[in-house]
Amino acid sequence: MYSAASTRGAPAVKPIALACAVSLSLFAGAACAQDDIPSTVVITGSRFPSVASLRPIGATVITQDDIRRAGVNDVNGAIRKIGGVFGRQSLDSSPDFALDLRGFGTNSAQNMVIMVDGVRLNENELANTVLSTIPIDTVERIEITRGGASVLYGEGATGGVIQITTRRAVAGGTHGSVFAEGGSFHEHDVRASLSQTAGSVSADIAVARQGSQNYRRNSGFDQTTASLNLQTRFTGGRAGIHLESARQETRLPGAVTLAQFEADPRVASTPNDFGSLNTDRANAFAEYRLGAVDLAADLSHRERNLRSNYLSFGSTNAYDGRQDQFSPRARWLANVGGMLNELVGGLDVTRWKRKTTAPYSNADASQSSQAVYVRDELRFDPAHDGRIALGARHENFDKEVVDVLGGVAPEDRSQSQNAWEAQASYRVHPLVEVYAKTGQSYRVANVDENGYRSSVDILKAQTSHDLEFGTTLRHAPGDDSRTLTARLFRHRLHNEIFFDPTANGGWGANTNLDPTERKGFEIDAEALLAAGWRASAHAQHVLARFTDGPNGGRELVLVPKNVVTARLAWVPGNGQSADVGAQWVDSQRYGSDFSNGCAARIPSYTTLDARYAIKLGPWEVAATGLNLADRRYFSNAFGCKSGIYPSDGRQLKLSARYDF
Repeated sequence: MYSAASTRGAPAVKPIALACAVSLSLFAGAACAQDDIPSTVVITGSRFPSVASLRPIGATVITQDDIRRAGVNDVNGAIRKIGGVFGRQSLDSSPDFALDLRGFGTNSAQNMVIMVDGVRLNENELANTVLSTIPIDTVERIEITRGGASVLYGEGATGGVIQITTRRAVAGGTHGSVFAEGGSFHEHDVRASLSQTAGSVSADIAVARQGSQNYRRNSGFDQTTASLNLQTRFTGGRAGIHLESARQETRLPGAVTLAQFEADPRVASTPNDFGSLNTDRANAFAEYRLGAVDLAADLSHRERNLRSNYLSFGSTNAYDGRQDQFSPRARWLANVGGMLNELVGGLDVTRWKRKTTAPYSNADASQSSQAVYVRDELRFDPAHDGRIALGARHENFDKEVVDVLGGVAPEDRSQSQNAWEAQASYRVHPLVEVYAKTGQSYRVANVDENGYRSSVDILKAQTSHDLEFGTTLRHAPGDDSRTLTARLFRHRLHNEIFFDPTANGGWGANTNLDPTERKGFEIDAEALLAAGWRASAHAQHVLARFTDGPNGGRELVLVPKNVVTARLAWVPGNGQSADVGAQWVDSQRYGSDFSNGCAARIPSYTTLDARYAIKLGPWEVAATGLNLADRRYFSNAFGCKSGIYPSDGRQLKLSARYDF
């Protein structure tokens, strides 16, 4: 978050009536009353709540129960440990690991889209999306959809989309919880949440204070968060507002060489550096059903104030950014000739600005984008769950930047891009469902990439031709207690935007790469083994390489070929529960190894975590262990045997929770 630019070469709204629209009564063409909401309406693949028959193809869903049982304290951890997504150690001391869908290495954050309640969180800069500020107790579910999804979600969705849905409706009366945890490295986590429903109005508030001295020296982290949800229901819809604020202080231990890591993995190379991050978000939503059409809109505002104090280099930097987004959309869902048809269309309008104050830059940068999209999905054979979907998107970008101190003359550039997709699925056997997806996704260079580039003009837009085939197997018709999903995928990229350490006379620069490719397979499995026992596993195999040019055939950097995650949960129903998880990550090329000539690779590693909990009335007491084998390893390294950010050692924690 604080040092990504320097290490990579740059200068240092779901209404009650809306849910009814997709219930079985609407399926038959009838109107739906507000009290008839089916509890299973949770799928959001079309940016609207939907029924299971129109669920996102190939999606992984993490529920609130999954999060509680695994004992993870933040959204990022839930995505990695439960969803099986690979994550690299953060460059600061925060728990916001760099998540990577489908092997995009150091640019993984720019090749996936993260949404919270319909609002895009991605920044127009080289920074990971900050998820630690989202109160974990307010998260209802997380949906991970791998593969190109630019039609609905815009630029940067080649690797996939992660959608986080927070609690927007609560049962009547007053409910809440208090949580406290302490552990190794002076770790502490105190959280409280309270929800109240009175008639048609509901409120949900959550506050938290987290901190730790962490494993490495000079890697302390402290964060305070608060959030408030207010909503009201009315005939035909609902409206509300979500407010969130976070204050984060972190120390910056810096990167080390392999020799330093092997001698002492807790060493800090920059013992005096530190930084801070303040974020404030506000989102207003409104949704309404008008005849056969569902209408929805989100209006959001986000401010982000970052301070980095690199005393080791005599540099103090400030980045002040703001983003506004307006996303109106409509959905027509109806029975057409005996077939369920869902037609979705909408606009995404975004304005982003950032002011930089640093010894090397006084840049004022801005970007605006306007997009229109449409997608139609038809369920043509309900008996075999036959579905076909087509969609398209057009988006315009306007970029402006001026930096007198940095020697950048005023620039004003425009770009436009198109995306399309075609999907189909069919149940060829009561136990076997197959699907196929193809399309084109894209992303444009952000302000940091264009600010330190290899070309005279701004970098070209990156495009990807995406292809995926998959199948889901069940052990009994309509029974999801034992499922196996396998996916084959391929992304062929042109003008991939990446930092090339060999460019600019060896100083490195952001550039458009020669043609590249990501291809491989993924396997997701879940099984109810016996009463109270459930197992799950996620495996990914990906080949990331150049397909043409001087580097043709060479591997891309910081991409493990294989990642395997497995979990075993025990919930016997007597108040006890246990959850054990392991993740194995294959070896990787060091971050600077474009020539594949480095004599070493980042070693493979396996981590193990576990949690045991017991409920005593309204109380739950738990013991949690992370990296139980105390494995010394690292997942992030930007040079050959250097630029290493060591990962955490073993950590033990005790917690208590009270629900009321």
